[in-house]
Amino acid sequence: MATQPDIDLHSEDEAFRTEVRQFLSNHFPDELKGKGNLLSAVEGPTDESDAERNWREAMGERGWGVPTWPKEYGGGGLTRKQAAILNEEMAKAGAYNPIGGMGVMMFGPTLLEYGNEEQKHEHIPPIARGEVRWCQGYSEPNAGSDLANLQTMAEDKGDHYLVNGQKTWTSGGQWADKCFCLVRTDRSDKHKGISFLLIDMDAPGVEVRPIQMISGASPFCETFFTDVKVPKGNLVGEEGQGWTIGKRLLQHERTNLSGGGSMARLMGASLSDIAKKYTGTDANGELADKVLRDRIADFDIRWNAFLLTARRAGEESKAQGGVSEISSVLKKLGTKLGQERAEMLIEIMGMQALGWEGEGFSESELSGTRAWLFGKATTIYGGSTEIQNNIIAKRVLGMLDHQ
Repeated sequence: MATQPDIDLHSEDEAFRTEVRQFLSNHFPDELKGKGNLLSAVEGPTDESDAERNWREAMGERGWGVPTWPKEYGGGGLTRKQAAILNEEMAKAGAYNPIGGMGVMMFGPTLLEYGNEEQKHEHIPPIARGEVRWCQGYSEPNAGSDLANLQTMAEDKGDHYLVNGQKTWTSGGQWADKCFCLVRTDRSDKHKGISFLLIDMDAPGVEVRPIQMISGASPFCETFFTDVKVPKGNLVGEEGQGWTIGKRLLQHERTNLSGGGSMARLMGASLSDIAKKYTGTDANGELADKVLRDRIADFDIRWNAFLLTARRAGEESKAQGGVSEISSVLKKLGTKLGQERAEMLIEIMGMQALGWEGEGFSESELSGTRAWLFGKATTIYGGSTEIQNNIIAKRVLGMLDHQ
């Protein structure tokens, strides 16, 4: 009896690697090396150059900006192994992923799980191509850590909802095209009265007021809804399912805010290399300050151990169908380590870390100072550390009854 020849998986991987390299050679321009993803920022609008637009369109056409999303909705349809190869080759080429933002990080994965087919085909492809910018309508003036206390009301008017209320800390709201929003459709039940609604930011009755920070930047907004008409087709899931869907979305957000997501990419150059530049080396080219050397080594060990744990947890979660409550563990630990690194960086740079603008400071020094200050918020937004502790106690350790 004839036997089927073995499939050479290694050969398939290498063929895909060759395909990626050729794609990068053809489409990623040298002038963009070292740049970041404009769509992932909340600090300003996306003013693209021709080169940036062409790169985004090339990646969007392949679906490689969201490599593991289903091909039928505009994703890459790649396996996790192929996605890893893609990331490896992009890193070697100095290329960045031009597709991002809240649509990729939070909303897209949630809609793939809870949306109907019409919603998926309408909203996922523009996200995969980087054509639409989303913002998050969750927090309210009296509903921050106690998010379920939200009062923005969506009144059923037959063929549409009439939305009235206010959201705050809407990151990038003044530049967003659409908003995924938690609203109240029933006042009789705190949690079961919440629904998940999609709102066009240019709809009549939507008003956005940027909140100016002490730095002068305005990455966050107050958002007001006054008699905003929202089609019934913009309801994700069923009425009353918003709390379940909203919590799922937060798991995606927390995973990306931890070392398992964007923070790993923000680490930049190693602390050891930076310290050698600012504090000097000994005759052997090693960091002269032995105490600092030990502190950096200790941090690097803990950080890399965390990254491996985050990777393992991510693979286990995907094998089980997606993110899980472990995202709260990752978010808590990853953001704390990120703050610790920023503190060490400021200490290493010394006086050069005290600049805000003007001459005498390099771009990396100024960005390091801003990152240190902005990083203080990472243990607050996306659910504060105290909230994560509660979730870990309830959902992971089983110490309290589930809500």
